Amino acid sequence: MRSDELFRRAVSLLPGGVSSPVRAIKPYPFYTDGGKGSRIRTCDGDELIDCCLGYGPLILGHANKQVADAIRSQLEKGWLYGTPTELEILMAERLIRDHRGIEMVRCVSSGAEATMAAIRLARGYTGKKKILKIEGGFHGAHDSVLIKAGSGATTLGIPDSAGIPPAIAELTRQVPYNDPEALEAILSSDEEIAAFIIEPVMGNVGTILPDKEYLKEVRAITEEHDVLLIFDEVITGYRLGIGGAQEKYGIRPDLTTLGKIIGGGLPIGAFGGRREIMEMIAPAGPVYQAGTFNGNPLSLAAGIATIDLLTGDPAFYSRLDAQARVIEESIPGTADGSFVRTGSMFTYFFRDAPPRNYIEAKESDTTRFGAFWKKSLASGIFFPPAQFESCFISSAHTDEDISRIAGVFSSCLN
Repeated sequence: MRSDELFRRAVSLLPGGVSSPVRAIKPYPFYTDGGKGSRIRTCDGDELIDCCLGYGPLILGHANKQVADAIRSQLEKGWLYGTPTELEILMAERLIRDHRGIEMVRCVSSGAEATMAAIRLARGYTGKKKILKIEGGFHGAHDSVLIKAGSGATTLGIPDSAGIPPAIAELTRQVPYNDPEALEAILSSDEEIAAFIIEPVMGNVGTILPDKEYLKEVRAITEEHDVLLIFDEVITGYRLGIGGAQEKYGIRPDLTTLGKIIGGGLPIGAFGGRREIMEMIAPAGPVYQAGTFNGNPLSLAAGIATIDLLTGDPAFYSRLDAQARVIEESIPGTADGSFVRTGSMFTYFFRDAPPRNYIEAKESDTTRFGAFWKKSLASGIFFPPAQFESCFISSAHTDEDISRIAGVFSSCLN
């Protein structure tokens, strides 16, 4: 197999043979040769219906023509200047228009960079040194948030990676998702917390939905304790609809982080929020953030084209929702797992009831997931290769694609 040969070369050149741990599929990952629409082609000649979609960014599918045209047009003008361009203004106008929690915005190069800068900004604005996150919440692989989740109601941070000094981890506290009482308890006992960063819908441990009033309680509690609320919408931004989770659930966070879809499949990140907070960012204020590729013209061109397609089609999200519902309804009544979905984002947990938090999600049977994943791949469907990831569909998925995905769930879960 060509993928086997490539992996044998890679293991002596790249740590673990891959550029990101989630790609380390045993005994070796398949290598992709190209993608178009809803499908990817492997170097081994297989064609797969893609429900990973680059872990979420490709809501229009692979190689969308309008996005490709926007990239091509920008390429002809150049792809890096180190100066301002009108594109960053156009992107900012769209993000501010579409998000109730954004009044000013800074474009960066990745979602992880956006969360890192938002946390620094929260500390600089409040003068406090600690942050609070959700157990199991992932906000990028940087020191402040790469913290091992605990099993208690409120836990101190423990580094989740070698190389993170314990003194940094100790500045990060954690609470379970869907537990407003734990949030109230920790904020009542610690006045040094600058911000609470949360995925409003958890996506990096699989899709976990908020209880009916949870996010409203989160907003009320953080306001009561003068703690900034950061919505990490790197996954949910433009995935759950225009305005993301904050629009869907009617919450106005103090800061918002974005990525993935807003780059149309190219590297990008952004963070924004209330004007008085954002004006603390250099050069307007004392909180430093900079980057050679901030506001990269290619990423902005691709992202603007993507957002314009999404906002220009009133039926876009309802069509995706209807297709995802077909998949949901294909789950056999005899299946003893749980299908969790919001819009075009979903996870099948090998657990008898939908998890409400990280600890419950970790109770899923990963051995059974592994067997299901292999059967699905053999049937021509590529789901993310881990139980604790979200799956996605795109506007490029046809009714035939959806029927095949539904068929895999129906046959492989029986």
